[in-house]
Amino acid sequence: MGRYKVVEKFVSINGEARRAGELACFIRFAGCNLNCTYCDTRWANEKKASYEILSEEEIYEYIKSSSVKNVTLTGGEPLLQENIKRLITMLSKDKGLNVEIETNGSVDLSDFINVGENVTFTVDYKLPASGMEDKMHLSNYELLRDTDTVKFVVSDENDLNKANEIIRKYNLDKRLQVYLGASFGKIKNEDIVKYMIDHKMNSVRIQLQMHKYIWNPEKKGV
Repeated sequence: MGRYKVVEKFVSINGEARRAGELACFIRFAGCNLNCTYCDTRWANEKKASYEILSEEEIYEYIKSSSVKNVTLTGGEPLLQENIKRLITMLSKDKGLNVEIETNGSVDLSDFINVGENVTFTVDYKLPASGMEDKMHLSNYELLRDTDTVKFVVSDENDLNKANEIIRKYNLDKRLQVYLGASFGKIKNEDIVKYMIDHKMNSVRIQLQMHKYIWNPEKKGV
């Protein structure tokens, strides 16, 4: 039986990516191997962060009790949890669930990518301003399927240039859904849109973090 460090579990709307605006049941795990400059869940990554230890069965029971079909496993970095594949496999067997795994791009996905048809990955590419670009596991971007998503958090024009380069290098906009999102308070959304127009970034979408507009940006559990 797996034992997982869970810092939060709650139901809210999905604030970003493909199911933005839809209800989702969130399971947030403790701990991360990165330290991005703009991290908005740093509290969950600290050694002193409080968490509860839950089994696969307890997590599944909580999800089912919510009556919400979209499930988001997030963090921190969820794929660092010991035995996380067991949990993902369990959830994948319930075809009434849509399981999204938010991962930071540094963990090799080859052991997880084909666990189940109802399991998808939203993968970050950490751009230069994050301070973590050198930690990216580049082969991940070749593994991703048309049901998966790549997300770039942008802080400045240099980040936009690098995102454009990576999109083209891995042909991401032709293979799957790609999102550009502003690092909150660092760059104007209108500047991202202008860049997209100037560089003819067809099939790429800008995203707003809905939860930060609905609630206080610092609020937890949403």
